[in-house]
Amino acid sequence: MSVTSLDPDIAARLKRNPDGLVPAIVQQHDTGEVLMLAWMDDEALHRTLTTGAATYWSRSRGEYWVKGATSGNTQRVFSVALDCDGDTLLVRVDQEGGACHTGDRTCFDAGGLL
Repeated sequence: MSVTSLDPDIAARLKRNPDGLVPAIVQQHDTGEVLMLAWMDDEALHRTLTTGAATYWSRSRGEYWVKGATSGNTQRVFSVALDCDGDTLLVRVDQEGGACHTGDRTCFDAGGLL
């Protein structure tokens, strides 16, 4: 993870986990469909807010990734909101193609538990 240019007022509102990350729930902007959960640090959030392209921190690869950069399944960001506790982001996007790494529309297609 790198030094960031995230607005200090926004950074001060974030409550990060011990790894400096905040979970980001990703939702289709017009239907409310929950697409996926990803992680952001300050720099990923800064990149998302300034470019409009959803950018996340990959815990497994240890690097930033722009959703769709290799798959073509892009996310154009419509809005980003912080929850009341400052510990979760809601990223509302227009999803092109599948959001899940499996190719499914959503990461929550694996079947209900209840």
